[in-house]
Amino acid sequence: MEPDRFVPYALPSYSDAERRERGEAFLRTMDARRSVRDFADTPVPRELIELAIQAASTAPSGAHRQPWTFVAVSDPAIKRAIREAAEQEEFQFYEGGRAPDAWINALRPLGTTWQKPFLETAPWLVVVFEQLHLEGEDGSKQPNYYTKESVGIACGMFITALHTMGLATLTHTPSPMKFLSRILGRPSRERSYILFPVGLPAEGVQVPDLRRKSLDEMSIWNPQPEAPAE
Repeated sequence: MEPDRFVPYALPSYSDAERRERGEAFLRTMDARRSVRDFADTPVPRELIELAIQAASTAPSGAHRQPWTFVAVSDPAIKRAIREAAEQEEFQFYEGGRAPDAWINALRPLGTTWQKPFLETAPWLVVVFEQLHLEGEDGSKQPNYYTKESVGIACGMFITALHTMGLATLTHTPSPMKFLSRILGRPSRERSYILFPVGLPAEGVQVPDLRRKSLDEMSIWNPQPEAPAE
């Protein structure tokens, strides 16, 4: 999608001290984020989900194709169908030998199992689909570019928007996820990417006391190239 015109880009003007203050405040906000698996059934206004989707849509994308579709579900019958199908796949994953032992051992401290009641309890399920290609009016296929990268960035911004509004979520990726396309009636040119249950945390919910990597553990500054071998 080629832009037909260009407009001035007006970035807010801050002093370095203000930039640092804003950055530190944002870090404190996001450092409190946790994935939640126990939700209250308290209703969440549709307007808040719409705002989070719109915020996610500001993500950069290859050639500005915006190759994502957000499918939001609050209907109890559809949520029930999704839970039943997801638990069938998850049971095979956890109990049927699909998952390697190393993966099961890595998940054990988080307490995850094949049972996913949050898929019905959370007031909203938002399933993000990646659009493998665009379809012209004549049925022709037009390629998308850097689709996974683009959708991944949009999903990260969706999570950030939800947390900023005081809503909780979880990145749920049952394997495989083809059932989501069937239940939600999505075309073959779309593939399910992540399922987000969205809502308020259940009263008294607890989350793992995680330690995040320090800055030194995850960043390298001005790396020097290796000297060529003589």
